[in-house]
Amino acid sequence: MSELDARRIETVKRHMALEITHDWDGVIATFDHPRYELLGPGTIFDGETAVRSYFAASREPFPDQANEIIAIAADTENNMILVEFWLTGTHLGPLKLGVRTVEPTGKSFRIRMAASFEFAPGSDKILCERPYYDQSSVLRALGIL
Repeated sequence: MSELDARRIETVKRHMALEITHDWDGVIATFDHPRYELLGPGTIFDGETAVRSYFAASREPFPDQANEIIAIAADTENNMILVEFWLTGTHLGPLKLGVRTVEPTGKSFRIRMAASFEFAPGSDKILCERPYYDQSSVLRALGIL
């Protein structure tokens, strides 16, 4: 593994750990330009303001949201780090589903996900995180679907 790939993997591990502790300044610092493309619902958050609003909205219903890395690998040719992980959380705050709000159920979820982290050539700063998941799996785990 190249030194650059090793640095990129460490950046992703740090990024994911900082998300758990809600160190949003630290998470933002792992990016060259903050950007999330959520490939379940197809939502894009581009720029620091949009990404911080995503953090606030996603942690309100699940303040203990965490991730547990299962596997992590570098794709040198495409300037990517690929991660498979468990996403966990407990429904402790209001969950907005379109115009509907689901009050806290106190139920927990644990779903398997994957994400790609794109980097600029030669850089260890993230250009974009792309989580891949089935949004309905969280709702099923909470008994909402």
